[in-house]
Amino acid sequence: TNPIRRIEAGARRVEAGERDVVLPESSSDELGRLARAFNRMTTALKSRESELHAHAATLEQRVAEKTRELDLRASELARSNIELERFAYVASHDLQEPLRMVASYTQLLGRRYKGRLDADADEFIHFAVDGAARMQALINDLLVYSRVSTQGSAFEAIDCNLVVERALTNLKAALIESGAIIRKSELPKIDADRFQLVQLFQNLIGNAIKFRGERVPEIDIAARRDSGEWLFSIADNGIGIDAKYIEQLFAVFKRLHTRAEYPGTGIGLAICKKVVERHGGRIWVESEVNHGSTFFFTLPCRDIEDTSQARKLAPTSSAPQMDTV
Repeated sequence: TNPIRRIEAGARRVEAGERDVVLPESSSDELGRLARAFNRMTTALKSRESELHAHAATLEQRVAEKTRELDLRASELARSNIELERFAYVASHDLQEPLRMVASYTQLLGRRYKGRLDADADEFIHFAVDGAARMQALINDLLVYSRVSTQGSAFEAIDCNLVVERALTNLKAALIESGAIIRKSELPKIDADRFQLVQLFQNLIGNAIKFRGERVPEIDIAARRDSGEWLFSIADNGIGIDAKYIEQLFAVFKRLHTRAEYPGTGIGLAICKKVVERHGGRIWVESEVNHGSTFFFTLPCRDIEDTSQARKLAPTSSAPQMDTV
């Protein structure tokens, strides 16, 4: 029985993690053959484990290299974004005063010499004034874009219902001119930068009014809780967006229409994306040409019960009427 006990003891040692267990193979009977099979098994097991360890080490090295590469790229991207934001801020800030001077003197020329020059000169002056105004709008939007990350306010208790009221008040002229119908469900209270949240809703609702086609705009604003975050939606019945442009929609200066068709700088949705990302959320759109668009964005569920701070958002003048559903 000693050979059987040796095999049993060897098996227990292998089970415990030893791989250098070798049983004597002196006999030529069945026990000897069993011992030789046992030794071949432990040798093969040791070889396989060695290969697995080597493969695991190679994988760990590759993962570490890829992680370092990704960290480096993320660092470079963050640095590039910071440099871009600084450039946008400095460039737009430094352009403000010279542009104001150009616009002022051009307008002065237009008033002083109106009717005293030929028709072409009057038209050229008009083009110059219009160009300066468009450049001023572009600079202002660039400043807003650059300040989203660099000069955002601290997060505080925000009632999103009041945020929408403020945005609608700011859009009052466009709402009256278009006859827009606004439907809003009850919105949550969250922790956010109140000024940026107003900008976010104002840009998205403003786009829904602007890109309405021939129909009276109907805009539905809603929010629901979804897996630890709030999912907001702003749906309209406007002209819609071709699917081939959706991936580029949130890029800076991206325009899908001519300035004559729909005025604007092409920065509004880029600002929206930056605001949402600063708050830890995502933004996207679902749309079909001639069947309207629905913009979605998420914000973390940091619910606020105390709305005393949020009441600071109450508009100073009455907002346009809304249907609450």
